[in-house]
Amino acid sequence: MNFRKLTSVFMRHFRKKRMEQFEQLFKIGTNTRVIDVGGTEFNWNLISQVPKVLLINIADKSHWNAGLNFTFEIGDGTNLKYADKSFDIAYSNSVIEHLFTYENQKLFAKELRRVGKSVYVQTPAREFFIEPHLVTPFIHWLPRKWQLKLAKYTLWGLWNHPDKQQINDFLGEIRLITYPEFKELFPDCEIIRERFLGMTKSYIAVRK
Repeated sequence: MNFRKLTSVFMRHFRKKRMEQFEQLFKIGTNTRVIDVGGTEFNWNLISQVPKVLLINIADKSHWNAGLNFTFEIGDGTNLKYADKSFDIAYSNSVIEHLFTYENQKLFAKELRRVGKSVYVQTPAREFFIEPHLVTPFIHWLPRKWQLKLAKYTLWGLWNHPDKQQINDFLGEIRLITYPEFKELFPDCEIIRERFLGMTKSYIAVRK
């Protein structure tokens, strides 16, 4: 099994369980209005009731596939143009850790809490021993200079064959969040710990 298939199997397993939890928490229906910041249709095809989803992404939307309940807009999650509480649920999955700095993460969290009546935001836990983007244990706990040297030997590096600049850009983009930081980012939310092998794999902020 190659790198992409391996990561796809694990991603689908965890995201399906997460979306089942989401569906149970919010009792969503086909008329529920959701803003999904940084997502695609993938997660929404894992549940029985697909709400009205606005997908926001900084990327060109030409590669996305339109669905009956999906609309798409290019936008910046740190500066959303929508009014306060204009969506039933503000949702984001595995996006906030891709924002380079804690200041950007603060802006992102503030915007989701502002535009959503309810909130559901997930991010990988920094305390989990596997770095989920490099699919490698312990590397995210090492000093940055060691990460730069070792990244090409991770599963991500062996599959993608990145050069030095690509490694530097990739590691600069990812900033995994600690539990105290996540609580600070979402002070009005319950923080749920998603566990795997008895350890916290992800944090999920929920405001109902």
